[in-house]
Amino acid sequence: MKIGVLRGRENSFPEAFIAKVNSMAKGVTAEFIQLGGTKLNEPVPYRVVLDRMSHEVPYYSVYLKMAALQGTYCINNTFWRTADDKFFGYAAAEKLGIAEPKTVVLPNRSYMDDVTAESLRNLWPTDFAMYLDYVGCPCIMKPAFGGGWKDVTKITSLEHLYETYEASSHKTMMLQEFLTWDLYIRVPTIGRRWARAIRYDPAPMGMGGYNQDYDILPRAVRDKAEELSLRFNQALGYDMNAIELAFKDGKYYGIDLTNYTPDMDYKSFKDAHFPWAVEKMAEFAVEKALSGEPTPSVPDWKALLLR
Repeated sequence: MKIGVLRGRENSFPEAFIAKVNSMAKGVTAEFIQLGGTKLNEPVPYRVVLDRMSHEVPYYSVYLKMAALQGTYCINNTFWRTADDKFFGYAAAEKLGIAEPKTVVLPNRSYMDDVTAESLRNLWPTDFAMYLDYVGCPCIMKPAFGGGWKDVTKITSLEHLYETYEASSHKTMMLQEFLTWDLYIRVPTIGRRWARAIRYDPAPMGMGGYNQDYDILPRAVRDKAEELSLRFNQALGYDMNAIELAFKDGKYYGIDLTNYTPDMDYKSFKDAHFPWAVEKMAEFAVEKALSGEPTPSVPDWKALLLR
């Protein structure tokens, strides 16, 4: 019985994951998947696939959908990624009791060549001044799809907003209220059952770092952050995710909630957190391989609507 791993540029986490699975002596082995074309309904040899790269390589996503059809358990469910945008995550989080900054999603600045004026007849002109007044200035502009702090900009004026929007090209951008915080927390979560709330120190408009002291967060704050992350991931069906919360005056604000392929690299986690991520992911993947479960169904939208 085999677990396959799709990886991209990262090395430490997928290599450590494979080594851990292969050391567990559970009758399950792990290896990197090699693909060079796929026949229709070609048998997929993997009971579980850990997907770390289909968000950037569309062919992998096509392969994973066929694998799911054959009963392979995919981590994460590639069908779910079609709904995996940041704006939806904020809307769902509010349903689940997580506060959100004021947020606006904007029409794209530009489109593919075959999108004409007739294609856009439902669009009104965008009132940028009104939306900037709504979220406040300064604010944050960032993509509705993406991660890793790419294309995140602190907007300081209406002119700056225009300039940044003009440069956004085909990306769907959002404006978001700029919050200050008492604590910033990132919560890697695996299998919808293990969460690890870690104090995170963002760099100015870029990647920051995990504090190496897991106990530096007050216990009550840490426990609540982990509870919120588990609630969010259980509702939306993420088997791996990392949500980011700003904690201020006793309240948790969801800043980044939907990360289909969260960072788990040793360079980020280091010694304090990397072994936890490897161990929990290996334990979860082997359990699913032995269970015979197929890729889980999509989230129960009615449960969210009733909240």
